[in-house]
Amino acid sequence: MNQMGTAARTHVHFIGIGGSGLSAIARMMQESGYHVSGSDRTLSSFAADLQAAGVAIFIGHDPRHVEGADWIVRSSAVPDDNVEVRAARKLGIPVYHRADFLGKFMSDKTGIAVAGTHGKTTTTAMIAFTFSEMKLDPSFIVGGVLSNLGVNARAGRGNMFVVEADEYDRMFLGLRPQLEVVTSVEHDHPDCYPTYEDMFAAFRAFADLLPEDGALVACADDAGALELMREAQGRGQRVMAYSTHKDVVGEWQRRMHAHQVATNQRGGFDFEVATNVGTTSSAAVSLQVPGAHNVGNALAALSVVALLELPLAEAAAALGRFRGTGRRFEIKGEQRGILVIDDYAHHPTEIRATLAAARARYPGRRLWAVWQPHTYSRTQALFAGFVQAFGDADETIVLEIYAAREPQQEFSSEQVVQAISRNKVRFIPTLQAATDYLLEHLREDDILIVLSAGDADQIGVNVLAGLRK
Repeated sequence: MNQMGTAARTHVHFIGIGGSGLSAIARMMQESGYHVSGSDRTLSSFAADLQAAGVAIFIGHDPRHVEGADWIVRSSAVPDDNVEVRAARKLGIPVYHRADFLGKFMSDKTGIAVAGTHGKTTTTAMIAFTFSEMKLDPSFIVGGVLSNLGVNARAGRGNMFVVEADEYDRMFLGLRPQLEVVTSVEHDHPDCYPTYEDMFAAFRAFADLLPEDGALVACADDAGALELMREAQGRGQRVMAYSTHKDVVGEWQRRMHAHQVATNQRGGFDFEVATNVGTTSSAAVSLQVPGAHNVGNALAALSVVALLELPLAEAAAALGRFRGTGRRFEIKGEQRGILVIDDYAHHPTEIRATLAAARARYPGRRLWAVWQPHTYSRTQALFAGFVQAFGDADETIVLEIYAAREPQQEFSSEQVVQAISRNKVRFIPTLQAATDYLLEHLREDDILIVLSAGDADQIGVNVLAGLRK
């Protein structure tokens, strides 16, 4: 599997190719010269992009799809009784999870793995884009499409391999990075980690993957990441702390912090970075991506740059050209003075950060939040956090729960609405009913943000279409 020279003779079939993670690996494999095919229940935008690039995409699952394949790579969402998985095993074709596959595929590169409950997609994209702008030609796998580059993965010729390290189903434990970034550690994925302690243990195991000459970069502003970093330092691992406050990182031997942070006319934040690592001690950054949380994400990216002793000022300038990733505060369009934004936020902390970013970028404008809860287990486990997450919204619509991989339950997100002690919060269960309500009540100068990891992004599309009429 690690014999990259055999790529032209090797057929890799992906089951669940339409997801962000698997589609990225498929794109990289195709660019590396492998023969790639894949199947999924529907044709997602990721799968459609691969199809346009020449990858054979099958809609639906059939045992015949695996015939002639040398390896199978399956999504975490694909069960053991999937007909293609069963057929591959019957034919003696190796079946890999994406974690097993990625760890081997990146073994001959300088691996940089970015993990965290929040911020990992944007931070991974920032690093990948910065390296690309610095002509390092990195390989990368990101959980969203980079707006600047139009892809979520690339097989570069350089030595750097940047990968988003997904904690779900412990996927990141199959990686073998030289550098790790941890942006945050909060409880999430209760279907996989029943308690916060279970989740933290997985992140601890992730940090343990580092080789002796590796390093852990972590956010000292986040309690979970800070604890992880202290444990790693106690085990003798090399660590680097970053923070938006100088006094927070003062205790760390390797550190970076931001100061003179202020909003700018581009809709983002300007700030200065200071560090005692690398060849340069300071640089100026001017972001166009909105939100104070992106100051932290940029610090994470620049910490990696400093550890690798790359030019800090050049990297800072590149970050100023970074336009974000798909479904992360993605502006979908504007009609009749109403701006529509799509965001993947599905955790209380992410929702608060996204709404705060909107409030800072568009002061004085009425802010609508449409939230589609993702999975019953998350909605119930983080119930109290969701109740407190919508303070920056003027109007909030809560849809029914998107079950995703979970079976239907009696619990309803209407119970969250009933617990929110604020006016102007409404439970509207269906996408169509929410769209109709918005078209009736939105007015010029409003901002609409759809917060969903499910299918509610369609609301933004339909609202824009309705406004055009």
